Amino acid sequence: MTAMFRRLPAWLALAAVMSLGAQAFATTKEQTLVDKARLAVDALRDDSKFSAFPRLLAEAKAVLIMPELIKIGFIFGGEGGSGVLLVRDTETGHWSQPAFYTMGAGSFGLQIGAQVAEVAFVVMTEGGLEKLMSDKVTLGVDASIAAGPIGAGVEAGMTFNIDVDIYSFAHTKGLFGGISFEGAVVVPDDEANETYYGKSITARGIVLHGEVRNPDADALRAALGKK
Repeated sequence: MTAMFRRLPAWLALAAVMSLGAQAFATTKEQTLVDKARLAVDALRDDSKFSAFPRLLAEAKAVLIMPELIKIGFIFGGEGGSGVLLVRDTETGHWSQPAFYTMGAGSFGLQIGAQVAEVAFVVMTEGGLEKLMSDKVTLGVDASIAAGPIGAGVEAGMTFNIDVDIYSFAHTKGLFGGISFEGAVVVPDDEANETYYGKSITARGIVLHGEVRNPDADALRAALGKK
């Protein structure tokens, strides 16, 4: 590698080094998000208030994990973040490779505060999953959403509304009392997917067709598959 750079003009060698550096940074950024998603899954599993989370996860079609969903507000408010979607194979129980997504929403009202949340959107229906395979999905409009039941006393025999496409579970820190996901827009992050897998790939190709693999995501997949 060093000999190759010596044969290049100075300006071209500098450009090559900068390009390699940018690629390494981008890869690290995507992997950091995957690692934070794993920690978010562990945190939700370990919190007795979210005892319904692993139960729903075991029956889910997919899960979208936003490890750092940020909400800020001063009169105008908004929320946004990046996350990963994984689909569960209903026959084997194994989880797919992660596809990267972004989420954003806006609101208006008298509000002051800041909040960071670890959020898992548990996708329970084929319709909800298919909506996430589109270019854009608006929660509460294109796919129904409800807050997952919270409390250590959630009974094991409790049944859930089969008409709800997505249940949300959120760890929150900050001045807001909670986060409403109605109206939030979720879109695939094609650039992040290409960076992480080294080729142009759609979310559908990643989670449904298994066209790519990154072994650095195995820890997240294992965390989702815990019993």
